[in-house]
Amino acid sequence: MLTWFAGGLLGAAAVLAGRWTLRRTDGLGRSVAFPVVSVALLGVVGTACFVPVVLHRRLEHRLDTVASALVGAPAVVHCQSVGQEMVDVGSELGYVRWGPDGVPEHATLIKHAQCGDLSAYLRSDKRAPSLDQVVAVHVLTHEAQHMAGQTSEAAAECQAVQRDARTATLLGATTAEADELARRYWTEVYPRMGEDYRSADCAPGGALDEHLPDPPWSVPVSGGASG
Repeated sequence: MLTWFAGGLLGAAAVLAGRWTLRRTDGLGRSVAFPVVSVALLGVVGTACFVPVVLHRRLEHRLDTVASALVGAPAVVHCQSVGQEMVDVGSELGYVRWGPDGVPEHATLIKHAQCGDLSAYLRSDKRAPSLDQVVAVHVLTHEAQHMAGQTSEAAAECQAVQRDARTATLLGATTAEADELARRYWTEVYPRMGEDYRSADCAPGGALDEHLPDPPWSVPVSGGASG
């Protein structure tokens, strides 16, 4: 919607400028001044409206790259727009649709607030992310597991907690910062998730333990954590 509005304003500015170019005199032969104020105002407002659109697309492109690395195939991340958020009644923080064959698509939608938290995390120094930012990084990891083919919520959640550190690294965190983010999700958020998302097998040595090099349960508690 904002893209169309911005394009309309810039189009109107172009029409005014073009009309003056074609008709620089009125019916009496008098010179007509260029509509500087109108053209400038439409141009400035239209350009300003394009700025959030460009930033939105840039964020999506960055998240596409991270998701594709996690999935191991091209993946697309859509960040929910403000307009979509206004009519959204779902409680999920992100979702992946299944195709007619029951196979998850390589595309996900992440809610507006979580995309905002991901943007804030990308702009930060990664040293002390808020808990909302920790959750947002995990949402990206979780949805990537669905895009990779996992349909079980509990299994996808456990796969995600074991890959949160990698996601944080792909988003620009150091190894230590990434490990701490993953540990915080595992200790502060995972225990409070609904039953559909938790499994007793998601534990050191459990059936869902993939024995990856940086699972959150192997990270020692840091005294410098904050949230």
